[in-house]
Amino acid sequence: MADINKVVLIGRLTRDAEQTYTQSGYTVIKFSIAVNRRRKQGDKWVDEANFFDVTSFGRQGEAIVSYMNKGRQVAVEGQLRQDRWEAQDGTKRSKVYVEASYIQLIGGRKDGYSDNSQSDDDWTSRLSPSEPAADMPTANFEDDIPF
Repeated sequence: MADINKVVLIGRLTRDAEQTYTQSGYTVIKFSIAVNRRRKQGDKWVDEANFFDVTSFGRQGEAIVSYMNKGRQVAVEGQLRQDRWEAQDGTKRSKVYVEASYIQLIGGRKDGYSDNSQSDDDWTSRLSPSEPAADMPTANFEDDIPF
């Protein structure tokens, strides 16, 4: 049986997303999310926050980074990755993070967490353009239904 490495998280951004570029010009965005876990402690239910660092490469992050403000709820799907390095004092270090293959913004200004001044519909139209992207193949169908 093959190994499986898949993560799906829904949480809130703990800080605004940061956008950088690789030397070859490839977009990289980094952010952190808090995911609450409810558990029973005695007679009460308590929330326990878990924090995850997330990295995304390519156009998807570039299209939505300006809408990824602290407190905004996001859904992330991806894989766990591990960076390993040696510190200056010679100790071996490592860090596990999520490499996102899919990010979806959830909610918006209505939920009271987003302080950006753009409407929620703005990011939706940027992610779902009415015209196909230049690198996407197009098909010409004679009928309205292509099957």
